[in-house]
Parts: sequence; structure tokens; C-alpha cells
Amino acid sequence: MGLNKLMRKILKKLLIIILIVTVFFTVSFIRHKISLLMEEPLRTPLGKIVEVDGHNMSVYVEGEGKHTIVFLSGGGTSSPILDFKSLYTLLVDDYRIVVIEKFGYGFSDVVDDKRDIATVLRQSRTALEKLDIAGPYILCPHSMSGIEALYWAQMYPWEIEAIIGLDMAVPGYYEFMNINIPMIKLGHYGAVLGITRWIPGISESEAIKHGNLTDSEKEIYRSIFYYRTATLTMVNEVKEIKNSAKVVDNKGVPDVPILLFISNSSGTAGFDEQRWRSIAKEYIAKSDKAEYIELDCPHYVHDYFYKEISEYIKDYINTELDSTE
Repeated sequence: MGLNKLMRKILKKLLIIILIVTVFFTVSFIRHKISLLMEEPLRTPLGKIVEVDGHNMSVYVEGEGKHTIVFLSGGGTSSPILDFKSLYTLLVDDYRIVVIEKFGYGFSDVVDDKRDIATVLRQSRTALEKLDIAGPYILCPHSMSGIEALYWAQMYPWEIEAIIGLDMAVPGYYEFMNINIPMIKLGHYGAVLGITRWIPGISESEAIKHGNLTDSEKEIYRSIFYYRTATLTMVNEVKEIKNSAKVVDNKGVPDVPILLFISNSSGTAGFDEQRWRSIAKEYIAKSDKAEYIELDCPHYVHDYFYKEISEYIKDYINTELDSTE
């Protein structure tokens, strides 16, 4: 009898905990949906919307010039257009600036489709083609999109004038990187349920804290963060990235000019400074067209040293690209 009474008490406590958790998730989800509706005016697309594979893709285009710089965002960056803004505002007077927001990012649709490197690249090229943005391009990828940029240069070298990597990924990183898919999925469900809204400061991106965004742009970024964090498309992309990196690695270093800006590793997935920098340098050592610049700042280099990077880019284009014509 005593044992039965103890079991009933334990069961009662478990039911109370389950009820509390269920109520919290329900309230959080409803609060999240109401907040998204209230924030909707902040999410007016900042760029052009083009149809790719039956879905809407956002592409930001500004400026004119002899060179077209195409920015490709790192994995999980909620608002690529605003994330790169501190840097490209310093370049737009001299070059045409393009920011591609892949599916699942920024103002683009969330889609549950293949995220292998061939599909991602085909969609990026299709978006540019539909907008009549012809190459050659200077690709400016951050982090994970370095794999896409390298693949682009491997498959279509005539389209690529150069790659300027903003602490971009190279295949070697993914040999050592431990990608915890269950935790990433948990982040996805947390975002869907609005759990992220309960975490103080989580929406304060590097661009907000260290870039030159206006107060209104910061509000837009925060709104997009809650709208496009750990999306299903992003999760599927991460599932494929190790395979994509192997595909790129097997094809060797592309025969195009490469300039890498390499961070001090802060903000990367568990790499120390020496290892982070050595992997990138070892990769480009196989090319006689590649060079690097080390920066003493975290992973989102373009949100910290945007002034210095803009000058490096201009000088690189003037001395390494224009001088060879």
C-alpha cells in the first residue's frame, strides 16, 4: 500500500510537470505567432524577389561598376542582406553589389528540398540569370558558403573572376568538425515554438553589435532573426555539408585568384586559433593564385573590420585583377 501511494505521488508530480511544460510551450508558440504578425511590417523585402524552382528567392542588388561582387552568407545567418551591409556600403560606389539569400534565409522562402552543393549552386545561378546579372563574378563568401564558392569556381571557372573569402570554409574544416544534428534540430523546434524569444540578447547579431546598421535596420534584423532562425532548410543544408565538402575536396583547389581573410577562430565550432588558420593556409598553399590576410577578430570578420576589409578588397581588385587585363 505504501509503495502504491509513493507511485501515485510520483505520477502526480510527473503529470504536473508535463502540464506545466505543455502550457509553457503553448503560450510560447502563441506569443511567437502574435509577435510575428506584429513584426510583419518590418519584413518588407529589402531586395528583389525572383522565382526559383517554384519558390521565392531574395536577391539584393545595388550599385554599378566593372566588377560584380556576389556575397554568399554563412550557415544560419538569419539576414544575409543586413549582415553584409556594413561592408558592402563601403564598396557600392565602385562595384555592383549582389547578396544572394538562399532558401531558408532572410526574405527567401523556407523549403524542404535537397540541399546538396549542386542544388544550392544551381539555384544561386538561376536567380542571377533571371535577374540578368551576368558574370564574371567576384564571389565573397562567409563561413560555410565557402564550399559553394569553391564548387562554383570548379564547375564554372569562366564565371568566376576571383574568390574573396570572409573567413570562409574550406573542405578540411569539415573533416574535424563535429556537427550535432540532434542539437541543431532542437534549435529548429525551439525557434518554431518561440523559445528563442525568451532568451535575453539572443537576437543581437554581430552585425547589430559591431556593424554600422541604423536603429531601424537593427529592428528589421531582430524581426528576421525570429522569422528565420534554424529553419528546416538550414537544418537540411547542415546535414549535407560534410558530403558537399568531400565533393569539393575531391576536385582540388580551383584555378582562380583567391584571397582569404582569416579570423582568430573565435566563434567557430570548437577550433583553436592555430588550427583554424592552418587549415585554411594549407588548403590555398596548393595554389599559386592564392593569398591570405590574418585578422585579429572573431568569425564574422566583415562585422568587425569592415572598413579595413573594404580597403583590402579595393586594393586587391586594383592590383591583382585590373592590372592583369
